[in-house]
Amino acid sequence: MAITTTETKKITLALQGGGSHGAFTWGVLDRLLEEDRLVIEGISGTSAGAMNAVVLASGYEMNGKEGARKALYDFWRAISLKGAFSPYHSGWFNPLGADWSFLALWFDVISQLFSPYQLNPSDINPLRDMIEETIDFEKLRQCGKIRLFISATNVNTNHLHIFTNKQITVDVLMASACLPYMHQAVQIDGEYFWDGGFMGNPVLEPLVRRCETSDTIIVQVNPTFRQELPRFAVDIADRLNEVTFNSSLMREIRSYFDVTRMIERGTIKDPRIERAYFHIIPIAPEFHHLGVRSKLDTSWVLLKRLFDMGRNQADMWLTNHFDDIGKRTTLDLEEWTPTEIQ
Repeated sequence: MAITTTETKKITLALQGGGSHGAFTWGVLDRLLEEDRLVIEGISGTSAGAMNAVVLASGYEMNGKEGARKALYDFWRAISLKGAFSPYHSGWFNPLGADWSFLALWFDVISQLFSPYQLNPSDINPLRDMIEETIDFEKLRQCGKIRLFISATNVNTNHLHIFTNKQITVDVLMASACLPYMHQAVQIDGEYFWDGGFMGNPVLEPLVRRCETSDTIIVQVNPTFRQELPRFAVDIADRLNEVTFNSSLMREIRSYFDVTRMIERGTIKDPRIERAYFHIIPIAPEFHHLGVRSKLDTSWVLLKRLFDMGRNQADMWLTNHFDDIGKRTTLDLEEWTPTEIQ
């Protein structure tokens, strides 16, 4: 199905976290921002998805869609430069990539034996400095042309916490992306937070309940399906991470879809309950060949390759499904529906 309408349509975006694989989301966003017929009302993001969301919104505040595209490019370029000496960074000293890096393997082992409180007692994180240098949080909090919903997991209460525009600081972003084996928990107003992906990757509720549009586009970087059974320890850990980080999203989608289906059948007639349409821009097939350590590889070659994949996937989705926005769910629900015992 090709694009046939010139009508402007509103959407919200749900951006998954996945470390450097968030560069794929960067590519998707770049293509969506290029589309004049789309208006982004709100974004829910976790971890790398939260970074993309805030950088996009910050750039949009400064100079509209082109400002957002430039801000995203500058952010990911800076990420690559800041990570040039990481043990996971592929390059001349690590020509086979992060998955075959002896230094990365050594760091993996050390991080399982010692906590970040022991290995990095001062909690030094170059990413924090870079974010503070590139994002005007004060202006972002005051304006808010795009509604933001940034998720983090409360370590003490086991609750998901959603931060909105007026609450977003550098600490909020660091909390949303805080992997407990790599960084110390982030303290905000006396509470401690870890990566939001443990509780919602990303959370859909604020997009459905607090935004006007009925259409949410999910940008996926954690695959729901893998053909091969993981057999090595690192692959098992990676798949467990994917299962965990997809579980809450799958439950939310099924719940909202059931409500929409009952509205369409006339079972629910309460006008206060609105239908929700879900769409997904899935990961490219090449993703299945990337190992878990590539999520920490910030080489420009990899980031640019992921960016190109994202743009291509978004372009294909727009060509096939732009006309479906506002009319129906295009997400393949079989992939998200529980398997029943026969």
